[in-house]
Amino acid sequence: MPLRDHFHPPTSNIASWEGFHAQWPAMIVLQLFNRLPAGYVSEPRVHLGSRIEIDIATFKQDNAPEWLHTMNDGDGDVATAVYAPPLPTLEVEISLPDYDEYEVRIYDVQRGRQLVAAIEIVSPANKDRPESRNAFVAKCAALLQKGVAVSIVDLVTSRHFNLYRELIAFVGLSTESVATLPDLYAISARWVAQGERTVLQSWAFPMTIGAALPTLPIWLGRNLAITLPLESIYEPTCTALHIP
Repeated sequence: MPLRDHFHPPTSNIASWEGFHAQWPAMIVLQLFNRLPAGYVSEPRVHLGSRIEIDIATFKQDNAPEWLHTMNDGDGDVATAVYAPPLPTLEVEISLPDYDEYEVRIYDVQRGRQLVAAIEIVSPANKDRPESRNAFVAKCAALLQKGVAVSIVDLVTSRHFNLYRELIAFVGLSTESVATLPDLYAISARWVAQGERTVLQSWAFPMTIGAALPTLPIWLGRNLAITLPLESIYEPTCTALHIP
């Protein structure tokens, strides 16, 4: 069955893209259940936005340690410790990007639940501003640097940016080899050591509305990989959400 456009009518009139994005990671985990070798587990992760309120309680004078409030002046008398910090060298108003996460993580249980692979499903919020795109790309680069295999699946038709191309540029490589890759795609990537060199290996699959989805290689170790057939996961997800 073909790939739908989840961001425009008629599909968006039947089910929201948020519902699809929330459902798909769970369906991927169900598919991985019978594909992962013994000792590996997967789980979905969905996180919307990056603004977190942190409530830090202040000490009341009756409960606070005495050294927080007083200091000895050298003559046996106790003087109040007052600290006047200098003016900041930089003070600017900023707006933190709301960072969405729709992903599936795969862990090696035998190595203390070591993260070995991450499947990132791109949302519109990952592509709407330079700060958001930088945050997504930096996260993927950090995972790759730690030896985690990263897959990116981008079905977003409402934002025309290629985050895989930006990832290639972010790690200092030429984007010439991926210049023709469309904005809808799926890729798998990993960094591996080859002798004294560290190389980036990636597998890119263009996607088109109306065409079948590809099968991705998911690397669990240097010489261990499984396949992830996106098409066979995509169709049950659409069926569960009544998307024709």
